[in-house]
Amino acid sequence: MSPTPSPQRAPLSDDDRALMEGVARRDPAAFERLMRTHNSRLFRVARAILQSESDAEDALQDAYLDAFRHADSFRAEASLATWLTRIVINQSLMRRRRQHGDPVVVRFGDGSTPGGEITTMPDRTSEAPAAAAFRHEVRRLLERRLDELPVAFRTVFVMRDVNEMSVEETAAALGIPSSTVRTRLFRARALLREALARDIDSVTLDVFGFAGSRCDRTVAGVLARIAEIDRPAK
Repeated sequence: MSPTPSPQRAPLSDDDRALMEGVARRDPAAFERLMRTHNSRLFRVARAILQSESDAEDALQDAYLDAFRHADSFRAEASLATWLTRIVINQSLMRRRRQHGDPVVVRFGDGSTPGGEITTMPDRTSEAPAAAAFRHEVRRLLERRLDELPVAFRTVFVMRDVNEMSVEETAAALGIPSSTVRTRLFRARALLREALARDIDSVTLDVFGFAGSRCDRTVAGVLARIAEIDRPAK
């Protein structure tokens, strides 16, 4: 088994340092800013593990409470985002194990962070309704196929390709070697491509479909025009 890598220590930004000092002082405004800054990426990680938006929200709230309680234990051994991600991962995995009774869960981290034991589409508000609906359907299809991936692959995919975390950040957050991150991402992408290719093949015959009301309307229009042509001139 490959040893867990020791993440390189990156200097903490002045903004993150001031933010954590405020959180350690139990400053509600500082903690609100922390949550609003990291909400999106942390929710995605929780959602990738739990496959449920409501469960992911609950896990995220638990993780924030855990971070708030242990703010004074943050030693900047990793970035603030990585530290928070580890907590969210731990909370999500514990919730998953309670729900599913999994005797074995892919191990993330080494238990040194809070959280207990451990076993895109851009927003285009100006696009046409039809384009927005199509984009929504594509996103939902991708989410369904993501949910079918093994949790280890799904989590790495979301962290790397959705949250755009680096290999090193992902490895540090999950407590796994960088080579494992690359392997899991490769497999996740391959499985997604295969699944989406099957989806595309199954609907190819329906592309630019002309059934239903459009067919009826066209037929009626042509028949009406034929009737006009055949009508005797006055």
